[in-house]
Amino acid sequence: MPVKKFTPITPGLRHRVAVTFDDLTASKPEKSLLAPLKKSGGRNSEGHRTMRQRGGGHKRRYRIIDFKRNKDGIPATVKTIEYDPNRSAFIALLVYADGEKKYIIAPDKLKVGTKLVSGAEATPDIGNTLFLSKVPLGSTIHAIELQPGKGAAMARSAGTNATLMGREGKFATLKLPSGETRRVLLTCRATMGTVSNPDHGLQVMGKAGRNRWMGRRPRVRGVAMNPVDHPMGGGEGKSSGGHPRSRTGIMAKGQKTRNPKKASNKLIITRRK
Repeated sequence: MPVKKFTPITPGLRHRVAVTFDDLTASKPEKSLLAPLKKSGGRNSEGHRTMRQRGGGHKRRYRIIDFKRNKDGIPATVKTIEYDPNRSAFIALLVYADGEKKYIIAPDKLKVGTKLVSGAEATPDIGNTLFLSKVPLGSTIHAIELQPGKGAAMARSAGTNATLMGREGKFATLKLPSGETRRVLLTCRATMGTVSNPDHGLQVMGKAGRNRWMGRRPRVRGVAMNPVDHPMGGGEGKSSGGHPRSRTGIMAKGQKTRNPKKASNKLIITRRK
């Protein structure tokens, strides 16, 4: 999907780059698949701020997404491609042959009217959901389960995909969007194709206020703080703050933060870059 630049009739439009939304076919969501969405503003149950740079933003309603795709053998027709304020990818409304409606994460190049199906008998076409044991080697997939029946967990954001590299025993070997290579059980499901809205990363907000609409508050650099507030704070003038690190002292470059005793470590063949 192409992006568009704006005529700079205001300062906020001068650098703004936006997605055109040409692929969207509906402006209003399916009412039966909406749920209320509560915001925390970065506060915990005691009202204490535990996450900085959060708060405000436009009110949203949650779209209930079918991440399991477990209506096996029942064909569904793509009715609309829609915008979802809660994720970077677009969503597609499916109407099943039995009349049930469900939202899924829309694959790239999915068209309205396309017939989709899931299960062991599904063909490896864009939008169909198959078990990893049935996906052809070298295929591009997204919305991948980590545990059978739990629902899609990996490769769900805009423009992402994974590649099925091989099969060995009861495991499939996948190359993930992060660059990590890991094994996943063959009984897990995945959807064929790449996630929609691949140009999402090319967007430029254009002004600070647009970030506020998204619920993001201003972020102060650590080097601009005092030593009491941040490990990189203090110094005369524009002096650098030493090694880049977080407010709590965790190194920003090179320090591993993954638990070395995590059970899934044995399934990772190559760590992410």
